[in-house]
Amino acid sequence: MTRRHIVASSGGFVQTDRWGVVAPGQIFKRALDLTGKIRPRVLFVLTASGDNPNYLATSYQAVSGLAVDVEHLALFTQPNVPVNEAFGRADLVWVGGGSVANLLAIWRLHGVDVAAKDAWERGVVLGGVSAGSICWHVGGPTDSFGPKLETVTNGLALLPYGNGVHYDTEAQRRPLLHSLVKNQTLPTSYATDDHAAVIYEGTNPIEIVVDTPESKAKGYRVESIAGEVKETVLEPGRLT
Repeated sequence: MTRRHIVASSGGFVQTDRWGVVAPGQIFKRALDLTGKIRPRVLFVLTASGDNPNYLATSYQAVSGLAVDVEHLALFTQPNVPVNEAFGRADLVWVGGGSVANLLAIWRLHGVDVAAKDAWERGVVLGGVSAGSICWHVGGPTDSFGPKLETVTNGLALLPYGNGVHYDTEAQRRPLLHSLVKNQTLPTSYATDDHAAVIYEGTNPIEIVVDTPESKAKGYRVESIAGEVKETVLEPGRLT
């Protein structure tokens, strides 16, 4: 039976003592482990930032010391490689942050949504940060439309939950997610503090991972019970 994993995070990489240089955190390393490959092939997909070249360069630099092979799928101004070929070679697809609303529209235009689902069903590990977390879910709060948070509900829904990111650092995130779950705009949802991730096996959340051992970041489950919102803190480690 094929094991399917999604790593939905508000992190993945950590700042180093050099300006503009980041290094893989435990979240990204865990995603690599889940591939089961000695030398995984990583596909960066940075659509949400408009394929920002600086973001891309930073991502390549960050993994340069790892035993991985890396390529990227760019969609601006046209795909740099056939979408199905890029996903077909990947062991881990890592999706960057930015505008999840733009990402979803452009992915559907180019068939990335279909390629991603097919890859997941084959056992390719899918993961990402912020927009690269929300996209795998039904939807969640987003700043794609401006400084006041709005909601997307047209995510790929590989995971049948809502998703909240940057839960501890952006004040609008928690109350909006609570209201969306309470009024049933979103189903039961999972959220992450900065530098935390929820790992799903199939559609089951199985583990909370944080980027560094000293991190205080956590995950959360937000659900509606008898018309009231209940938030459960999920500490790092395996979920029971």
